[in-house]
Amino acid sequence: MPVYVLQDSELHARHCRETFKMPGFFQMLKKKKELIPLIGFMAFAATGATSASIYFLLTKPDVILNKTRNPEPWENIDPTKPQKFITIHQQWKPVEELQMVKSMTK
Repeated sequence: MPVYVLQDSELHARHCRETFKMPGFFQMLKKKKELIPLIGFMAFAATGATSASIYFLLTKPDVILNKTRNPEPWENIDPTKPQKFITIHQQWKPVEELQMVKSMTK
């Protein structure tokens, strides 16, 4: 029976292969390949929800984080600029009663 002598690099490579175990998540994916599309769609949906939240937070004037600095953000919205996706024949005019109450409270 022949005796083989392994070099240090070969011993290290063999040791790494024997001691490296895949984590449980990847072992599950190797066994159940039908879960891969589901995980892909869930990751895509989570990325889309996160990016939409960040987009609305940074670009829309009605989304606020600091209420102490800006307690009434609807007063800073330009009334001449519609805040809807589609506006059909709509006139933006200030409400007289609201202007009167606003002038009395200041």
